[in-house]
Amino acid sequence: MSLLRFASPYAAIPLALLLGALVVWLVRGRARRASLMFSLTSPFRAMRPGLAVRMRHLPPALRILGLAILVVAFARPQTGSHEEEALTEGIDIVVALDVSGSMRTEDFKPKNRLEVAKSVVAQFVHGRQHDLVGLVVFAANAFTRCPLTLDYGVLTELLAQVDFAPREEDGTAVGMGLATAVARLKDAKGKSKVIILLTDGRNNRGQIDPLSGARLAQAIGIKVYTIGVGTEGEAPFPIDDPILGRRYINVQADIDEETLQQIANTTGGRYFRATDARALKEIFTNIDGMERTQIKVRGYTRRTEQFAWFLYPGALFILMELLLSSTIMRKVP
Repeated sequence: MSLLRFASPYAAIPLALLLGALVVWLVRGRARRASLMFSLTSPFRAMRPGLAVRMRHLPPALRILGLAILVVAFARPQTGSHEEEALTEGIDIVVALDVSGSMRTEDFKPKNRLEVAKSVVAQFVHGRQHDLVGLVVFAANAFTRCPLTLDYGVLTELLAQVDFAPREEDGTAVGMGLATAVARLKDAKGKSKVIILLTDGRNNRGQIDPLSGARLAQAIGIKVYTIGVGTEGEAPFPIDDPILGRRYINVQADIDEETLQQIANTTGGRYFRATDARALKEIFTNIDGMERTQIKVRGYTRRTEQFAWFLYPGALFILMELLLSSTIMRKVP
């Protein structure tokens, strides 16, 4: 934002007083009697006034204008721009998302667990400002869907494309998902490192068990928030029959809450249970509040002297007045 100020306003006071006195003197001077007296002026009335007569007010006008501009120059006008620099140490966050077949369960109506989870994670990502965020998905195996990035648009696009694992790769490798997320954060430089692990089942695949993954996270100083997704009791699960079409069966929630709680406790995080879409949104809101980046703002103003834009024109007008008064517009009393 451009700012205008006068660095030495009081320095221009003497010149301003001189300008006022000059204006008063010129106004009073117009009422003075002529230096030359003629008994008869009628012969001169038919004469057209010359250029010097028509421009007789130009020298005093130039003098007043020049002094007025010099008054501004002596006040030292300055322009400046105020800028703010945000100083922050971001948080590095990896979301580990379960994409196993059980996430098809439709207890988070009108959508299944995975679609609701994707929507809530996208809202969480949009709420970040200076944090690197990555995405890991897991079923029987785990892989990085998006590395740590500040390009939240790309991240949300990749998140929207996430789908369920193929049948041959179905399963829930919680330990592998956690270990893959730890690997993404191992060399990160943020002031703190966080994993948000979201699953609706218990570990039944993979070479790394969940508690070993938790100890890896603890060793690197990573905090893990675990979220168990699913209603209490039974929930409708869709089955697509090639002959009868889609039908639903009721399945029992099978969340290993004890292990998820141990993961969170080991790393200094927290365990949450989301029984519906609303609860899941509230959980991410809570995590967002706990892992909010602190921003320090440093402001400074750059100023540029602008008196030259007034000094030179003011001096030029006065010089023109002196030149005209000494040559073609010279008064001869």
